Amino acid sequence: MHTTTKEQELRSVQMLGLKLPTDPRWVNLAEKDLEEILTDHAYCEQKAATSCISLIQQYPDKQELVEALAPIVTEEWGHFRMVLSELKKRNLHIGRQRKDDYVNALLQFQRKGGSREDTLLEKLLTCALIEARSCERFRLLSLHIHDMALREWYHKFMVAEAGHYVLFIELAKYYIQEEKVKQRWQEYLAYEASVMQHLELRGDRMH
Repeated sequence: MHTTTKEQELRSVQMLGLKLPTDPRWVNLAEKDLEEILTDHAYCEQKAATSCISLIQQYPDKQELVEALAPIVTEEWGHFRMVLSELKKRNLHIGRQRKDDYVNALLQFQRKGGSREDTLLEKLLTCALIEARSCERFRLLSLHIHDMALREWYHKFMVAEAGHYVLFIELAKYYIQEEKVKQRWQEYLAYEASVMQHLELRGDRMH
């Protein structure tokens, strides 16, 4: 039975838990200016490493979390260096860091003023969602960007982000009651879909 590209994309986001696939025009917009999308990608990797460091600093008493995230810090910073190397190879230059409307919208959805564990749940689910959407977008680039070398390159990022997404969900379930995690995760997914619907489709942004 023949499966259409649209059906494949829908299946992909469902596997990640996402409620809404990326507009397929995004890849075409992104590849029009590789310097712009690679710049944003670089800062996304940098912020991912920083977020893990922040979690370790805030929850040093949670040994499993510290041990799980420490290697992710190294991996994300390695990804940042990989993007810098790709820019250099193409004789492109990293630009200034730009405002991330997607991440800022997710941060606004976080519940404030709860217990320490409640705050941890919000942070872990936010990280998981960013990784899931990044994975979905890397998959699109790995399949549809015209530069064949970049297809393979982005596939590596896709695999890594998928692993990180799963890790953040597992950590949440380890420290917080599973039913509570599942319920809040569904709320995050519904909210993220509404954010995606209203954000301007930009080729110079990873999200």
